[in-house]
Amino acid sequence: MRHLKKYFPIQRGLLRKVVGYVRAVDDVSFEIREGETLGLVGESGCGKTTTGRVILRAYPPTSGEVLFRRNGHLEDISGLSGKELKGLRRSMQVIFQDPYSSLNPRMTVMDIIAEPLRIHGIAQGDELKMRVRQLLEMVGLRVQHMNRYPYAFSGGQRQRIGIARALALNPKLIVCDEPVSALDVSIQAQVVNLLQDLQRELGLTYLFISHDLSVVEHISTRVAVMYVGSLVELAPPAELYASPFHPYTEALLSAVPSIDPEAHTRRILLQGDVPNPSDPPPGCKFHPRCRYVIDVCRKEVPAWLEVKPSHWAACHLRNR
Repeated sequence: MRHLKKYFPIQRGLLRKVVGYVRAVDDVSFEIREGETLGLVGESGCGKTTTGRVILRAYPPTSGEVLFRRNGHLEDISGLSGKELKGLRRSMQVIFQDPYSSLNPRMTVMDIIAEPLRIHGIAQGDELKMRVRQLLEMVGLRVQHMNRYPYAFSGGQRQRIGIARALALNPKLIVCDEPVSALDVSIQAQVVNLLQDLQRELGLTYLFISHDLSVVEHISTRVAVMYVGSLVELAPPAELYASPFHPYTEALLSAVPSIDPEAHTRRILLQGDVPNPSDPPPGCKFHPRCRYVIDVCRKEVPAWLEVKPSHWAACHLRNR
């Protein structure tokens, strides 16, 4: 992603006049390396899900580039449409957050998993049934379940069905949009372990969107932190969690509960509210809530720079 932006128009009046824009994704640049898991974290409403949907081309970007490697070279997919976009779907899939609403209650498990295979004309008849059986076994479900409806399954089982559907087309990239946030903690661990096993077995690449920093630390190769539509920090999890550079990341990590009785992390309470993405403050978007704010933070947008090898941040204090 290069300088990607996604603005949603704000319309008012009978004539639906555009009076402003919600800057859901505002000049975001990063890369996802083949075979890795990039964790994307931040508060609710910061633009995480929108970022994932723009990558998948569920939303067309307002500006910027989305580059995807196909046939050995990078291709800008931000302008694809029609048949070109349909072909891209085979390489990029999504696992949705809510397993209760992402599965059609009128379709059997067989039909749900087979649907992408039918749409793309990959398999039919006995071959189709064989592929569905294979996918069910891959995600830890029984073949006997294929003729049941979603209501007969628990939340964890439904999410496994959603994972099987995402794997049906042998994608390269899967956007995991908070895939465990609606599940019990014990089931979360099972689903996360399943995703890791599938990644090793199939060579998958994940964009793992979540607000649970503990889960992200466990599964991610690198972690990106997002605030009001912009990235503020990106680093490997061990380095990010040990020594965060951005004050917002520092505040987020201070809220993570620890099972270590000797850990005495001082909770950082942020003052004020999250800025309105339709009217963000000038300069650094975090400056109204930052305890380290200096004058330049109120005037200039901090540059996105590599402060240390593989550790990026957008903060005037770190970039001086």
